[in-house]
Amino acid sequence: MPIPDFQSLMRPLLEAHADGREHLNRDLVAHLGEEFGLTEEDRRQMLPSGGARVFDNRIGWAKSHITQAGLLSAPRRAVSMITDRGREALRVYPERIDLRALNGFEEYREFRNRRRTTSDEDVESTDGEIKDAQTPEELLENAYLQVRRQIEGELLAQIKSAPPEFLERVVVDLVVRMGYGGSRKDAGEALGRSGDEGIDGIIKEDPLGLDIIYLQAKRWEGTVGRPEIQKFVGALQGQRARKGIFITTSMFTADALEYTSRIDTKIILIDGPRLAKLMFDHGVGVAMASNYEVKRIDSDYFTDN
Repeated sequence: MPIPDFQSLMRPLLEAHADGREHLNRDLVAHLGEEFGLTEEDRRQMLPSGGARVFDNRIGWAKSHITQAGLLSAPRRAVSMITDRGREALRVYPERIDLRALNGFEEYREFRNRRRTTSDEDVESTDGEIKDAQTPEELLENAYLQVRRQIEGELLAQIKSAPPEFLERVVVDLVVRMGYGGSRKDAGEALGRSGDEGIDGIIKEDPLGLDIIYLQAKRWEGTVGRPEIQKFVGALQGQRARKGIFITTSMFTADALEYTSRIDTKIILIDGPRLAKLMFDHGVGVAMASNYEVKRIDSDYFTDN
């Protein structure tokens, strides 16, 4: 089943404390994972940034909200237990506890005020549906991914609209930023110089040039199929080369991808979307617009004193 949103975790999380005992965070995560029938793959699913697991993150925010409402207390770091108000909430809300229910507690409304989201519209939409299904990290990261996808699409469109030789410049800048090719001057001289049997360039794999990588970088209108890859592999074998990178602004067919997985020669296929992602990751063709610093509470600071 899909991972529950953080509001759907609130009552099960509170119910897990109903025995009145202290509970460790890691035990709560394991217990709720079993209760919701999550697989190991579900449990290991990460946020887009890879900074935290989705399920753990949602439990953390569910716990934060119900604690702000006074339903749980935190006697020690990573430990929680139910309060009298929490027991009463389980009785009053037998089906579900969510942001709308928590908004009935004064302490929670004050918490919302501090977050500058005080109105009822922040908790409930006009059609009665509860909003804020995602945690703040998820909202932030999904917004970042949306911006990133838009920029990657624009990068690819710019390359396709530029003269064909512009792709060579992009490849030079990219491989140097990634640590290949030696200097930009060396990489620039190597790329586009060979033109031998479908090989567009030769790039040093390491600064000393102990090994080299052969390149083919082409702007394609349609998908690149197996025959084109076979020609490139044949050109590599003619040079007694072991490694090659085939870069295109379009896509590769499934047959082409399957072919490269079966041959001894190491061939890396980089299609248009992957090229744009690499450019974004390594700062090629993009500039810094804004930089947001996301911080968390340093629990050690409060427990070591």
